[in-house]
Amino acid sequence: MSYLHRQLFTSALVANAIRPAPLMVTSVPSMFAGWFVSELAPHFMVGTAVDTGLELVRKNGQPKHALLGAANLAALAYVMRQSGQSREVFESTLLEGLGEDYRKELEERHSDLDWKTPLRQLVWPFKHLVEDYEVEKNIAYAPEHGRRGMLDVYRPTGGTSGAPVLLQVHGGGWTIGTKDQQGLPLMKHMASRGWVCVAPNYRLSPRDKWPAHIIDVKRTIAWVREHGEEYGADPRFIAITGGSAGGHLTALAALTPNDPQYQPDFEDADTTLQAAVPFYGVYDLAGITGSKAVQRMRDYFLAPRVFGEDPRLNIEPFEKASPITRVRKDAPPFYVIHGANDTLVDIRQARTFVKALREVSDQAVAFTELSGTQHAFDVFPSVRSQHSVRGVDQFLRWAYDNWRGVATASPEEVERSGSVGESVTA
Repeated sequence: MSYLHRQLFTSALVANAIRPAPLMVTSVPSMFAGWFVSELAPHFMVGTAVDTGLELVRKNGQPKHALLGAANLAALAYVMRQSGQSREVFESTLLEGLGEDYRKELEERHSDLDWKTPLRQLVWPFKHLVEDYEVEKNIAYAPEHGRRGMLDVYRPTGGTSGAPVLLQVHGGGWTIGTKDQQGLPLMKHMASRGWVCVAPNYRLSPRDKWPAHIIDVKRTIAWVREHGEEYGADPRFIAITGGSAGGHLTALAALTPNDPQYQPDFEDADTTLQAAVPFYGVYDLAGITGSKAVQRMRDYFLAPRVFGEDPRLNIEPFEKASPITRVRKDAPPFYVIHGANDTLVDIRQARTFVKALREVSDQAVAFTELSGTQHAFDVFPSVRSQHSVRGVDQFLRWAYDNWRGVATASPEEVERSGSVGESVTA
């Protein structure tokens, strides 16, 4: 492939990253291409600069073609700038959602808050450099389901006691995915900061139809309540997070505490959650918002593959499975995160969900909308992903401190509370 063809290809990739095609038939390839370029813009920029430099010094090179390379470098610089600015976006939206004093109060209680990411992490974005954690894999929470009924537990090196819990639910369109593929930057970071993180597999379609997925998430919550102390957790506080289909399950689990329909044979288990952080989640599965894209997903994907139901004959399961229909006054604190360039799940779903939740919930609802950001941006430790980890860290600590009463405690009570897992209200 010639230099010109390489730069034309790069131009197409960068253009898609900045303004992805809105067509349904191109949504998946557009997502993958845009995600890759947006989160690896520094690496594409270095490659383009080297390629252009070689073209300029090559004996039979075409200097005029280097103008295209220069244009690509400028466009990539714009993409990089958007990624770098995500820190300010996280900070400002958390201030809006949690209050002007939240950051100051957190800093008074926690000395390890920061937005810094080691340069070597950005140079090697697919390598997780966090080391102060340990993981125990393949613990059975639902043995009857084999590997789909197993979970992993991440915790600080050497163990802990009385630590808050973060439950990470993987995505994959309810049909693919495993517990060790997603949420790793956040889980490893939080485990290194004293939290216990739990990542379950759950049953997938088309083999298992809805509501098997949410039942397994609920069963995981029940397992944490029963066995969490064995792994150093305080099972009274469980926050939940996940992306895409995992974001949907995160929101639905948080909004349907102790719902017997989703807890067959364990109706008495406490499945309440104390905080929720859905990433680029699906909030409307029934098409009630009038979105044509949602209706197409419902009719051509969810109905035949996930639900095994015809929505024209029975729309109720789709409506009940839609978090936007389940908003409630006693919802836990929510932090909703979504990319404005998401071609798989339209940002308007998140906006509508947040609006509905804010109108009803008594608790804080923070919302970060990230410009120039595709689906699945947090899968590996990119610049934007690392900023999201720090932002979610601050939200989770804020939610945990408020739950245990530290946010309103005196400095003396905070000091007496000791470790991360001890409650001043206990």
